Amino acid sequence: NNDGHKYILDAIKNGAKKIIVEKNKFNLKIKYVDDTRKYLENKLNKIYKKKMKMIKLIGITGTNGKTTSSFFTYQLLNKLNIKCAYIGTIGFYIDSKIKDLSNTTPDIFDLYEMIDISIKNGCKVIVMEVSSQALYYKRIGKLKFDIGVFTNLTEEHLDFHKTMDNYLNTKLMLFNNLRKSKLAIINSDDKYYKYFINKKNTNILFGINGDYKISNFDLSINNSKFDLTYKNKTYNISINIPNIYNIYNYLISLIICNKLGIDISNIVEVSKYLKIPKGRFEIINYKKNSIIIDYAHTPDGVLNVLLNTLKYKKNNIYTIIGCGGNRDILKRSKIGYICCKYSNKVIFTNDNPRYEDENKIIKDIIEDLKYNNYDVILDRKKAIEKGISFLKKNDILLILGKGHEEYQIIKDKKIYFSDYKVVKELTK
Repeated sequence: NNDGHKYILDAIKNGAKKIIVEKNKFNLKIKYVDDTRKYLENKLNKIYKKKMKMIKLIGITGTNGKTTSSFFTYQLLNKLNIKCAYIGTIGFYIDSKIKDLSNTTPDIFDLYEMIDISIKNGCKVIVMEVSSQALYYKRIGKLKFDIGVFTNLTEEHLDFHKTMDNYLNTKLMLFNNLRKSKLAIINSDDKYYKYFINKKNTNILFGINGDYKISNFDLSINNSKFDLTYKNKTYNISINIPNIYNIYNYLISLIICNKLGIDISNIVEVSKYLKIPKGRFEIINYKKNSIIIDYAHTPDGVLNVLLNTLKYKKNNIYTIIGCGGNRDILKRSKIGYICCKYSNKVIFTNDNPRYEDENKIIKDIIEDLKYNNYDVILDRKKAIEKGISFLKKNDILLILGKGHEEYQIIKDKKIYFSDYKVVKELTK
């Protein structure tokens, strides 16, 4: 959205002694390079080469589950006295949140700065989410990962990648960026898992038939119990986290800790302290009903949330959701269909319309929809107020799409908005 060359004269005016550019627009005696990003990658790699040996770097990629599995890993390692930093969708954390981030995976200069801060604060491990766009744009530069993780691959970002093959190939780039240990942790229950098995890597599979094998699930809205079998030993595990997809997210964090040298029994012991990240199936009890806020915004993510919620259903399920503007149009009708099929009533509303016409977004969602159990309320606060008014007894209200976000993006403006705070305000 911008061009750094526009600020060259300002930079010089403010005391810059060296300018590296791709286009010499001002006929100044400044360093010209073919690719400023490549120059920066090489420069930063040289500066931080020794420091990078002081840290274990873990990269987690996939469509869904990056945030939760990363944040679980961050929590577990710190509970196990291995100081860990987290970089991802919900911010930059060391001990507690340091700051919010504008991208799931920050740009390379910011990443090195965060790595530097982490090392200075005594961190031994950094776990970070690695998005497909970060891989495509080389935001991670020449960073090498000690452990690479694949969660799953479903339809998302096709406005950007155009095809699933392109999306897949971008994700695979992470697994060519592993350090000497070349440890790859792969969800073998995902249909794309074989593509992530690289002969050059040490591949660890997890799932119903993985090296780390899960079975005997017992799920409730506040708890998940299951068995984990590894190397002919079975562990009975209970975590205070709902939903089967969170068992997979938890399993990733357990395997990472185990591969960093921690005994599974010790990991299981501290797992009772795990907390779900903000805006991920976050439950607010209201009278005798449950209001659940979740970040799900892909067809697969929305389907997972709804199917898991059906298991806890005692009465009605109401869903509030929208689709982001200037993003993948093809997923909109799929999300509309899924929500109407598995909910008693749906309210379609705004979710970061950006520069797109909010009415056009809704039209894309409801076009050819064979269900009529929905309302349209563009004002998100009024939509939430309406959804809460539906609740009687033992009902569930799902508010999907924004999760932890505390803004609405309308054109080029970020307007403060939090689903969680709106709900708390309306239910006090």
